[in-house]
Amino acid sequence: MADHRIIAVDLDEETIHWRNADVEQERRVAIFDLLEGNHFEPQRAYPQGYAGPYRIRLRVEEGRLGLDIFSEDGQRLETLVLGLARFRRSIKDYFAICDSYFSAVRQATAQQIETIDMARRGIHNEAAELLIERLEGKIALDFDTARRLFTLICALHIRG
Repeated sequence: MADHRIIAVDLDEETIHWRNADVEQERRVAIFDLLEGNHFEPQRAYPQGYAGPYRIRLRVEEGRLGLDIFSEDGQRLETLVLGLARFRRSIKDYFAICDSYFSAVRQATAQQIETIDMARRGIHNEAAELLIERLEGKIALDFDTARRLFTLICALHIRG
């Protein structure tokens, strides 16, 4: 029986060079939310008809996203490599708006925070749609799963 979901996420610790408390909290929430509910359905047929659940590992190498997919027992099923050039603008914009949001939470009015948060969600939503598009034919995702994966992709791009 198919179980098209992610049960564990590992981020390549060598890729993440620097973290602050706000971004670290966002990463933890994204992983928690992702594991609580997701749809992740690789389109390739795996040995013995394996159809989930999945463990994944995300990493960035030479400007590309590496997405390692493993079975529940840790057997590597495949590695997808996805160029990140089309995501650079979204990642840059997302970091800029997150910085504004985290600053606003400390000193702005509720209305200002809400305005910034709406912009942040808009950038996040556009990036999620792009991720779904880029994975078409490789992995079927739902929108919420794509949003949370985009957050984790951003976590891999943090530089000190």
